[in-house]
Amino acid sequence: MNFLKAEWKNLALFNYEVDAEILEKYLPAGTEIDIWNNKCYVSLVGFMFKNTKVLGLKVPFHVDFEEVNLRFYVKRFENGEWKRGVVFIKEIVPKKAITFIANTLYQEHYETQKMRYEIIENKNTNTFIYQWKKDKKWNTIQLETTNVLKKIEVDSEAEFITEHYFGYTKIDEETTFEYEVQHPRWEQLEVLNHNIEIDFEKIYGNDFGFLQDSKPTSVFLAKGSKITVKNKRKLQSIPVLEEMY
Repeated sequence: MNFLKAEWKNLALFNYEVDAEILEKYLPAGTEIDIWNNKCYVSLVGFMFKNTKVLGLKVPFHVDFEEVNLRFYVKRFENGEWKRGVVFIKEIVPKKAITFIANTLYQEHYETQKMRYEIIENKNTNTFIYQWKKDKKWNTIQLETTNVLKKIEVDSEAEFITEHYFGYTKIDEETTFEYEVQHPRWEQLEVLNHNIEIDFEKIYGNDFGFLQDSKPTSVFLAKGSKITVKNKRKLQSIPVLEEMY
């Protein structure tokens, strides 16, 4: 069943290399942390939901809206192959109904905050700005890009960050929900400059306060596409076997 259809547009991705041990307590049963070039990543992602339909219906005033999330990358071995996915630490949106639906039906970690988004288009560059308000203070992620689309190269860091097609949610130590996200391969815009003004500890807790003084390993802008979220299911907790490595 298709739970959600939408367009994800202008995904601003700020990627940080972190110690994998920080993420262990957030790891859903049946998954393991996905590593690229011996690096473990978390990503701060701002993007736009456009033309959103839930169960085939457009909900008035909930069709176009911003989201900012903090996520990390996992994989799960099933039926002889690896399935690559993401786990969300927190997802911030401006609509209370979206938070209610996502937290109730998917047991995700949504939070409602006042948000705003701006794109400034010039002859040769674009500037994308995502902001959200926490305790009367605006947090900001901003990046300036070229306006020429480029393919995301095979085996690149950008491919690793964008080519995860499942979502995993930790319900408890033994229960995991899985859902599939379908979309075509994305293209990107080269980032020229970026700026981050975020209170990481206040928004994401003590475990991620260290990001306040960390520089992103990489920053890029994926143009995005139409997406479909489907096939939610509850997983049985099965230990990962040594021979799978």
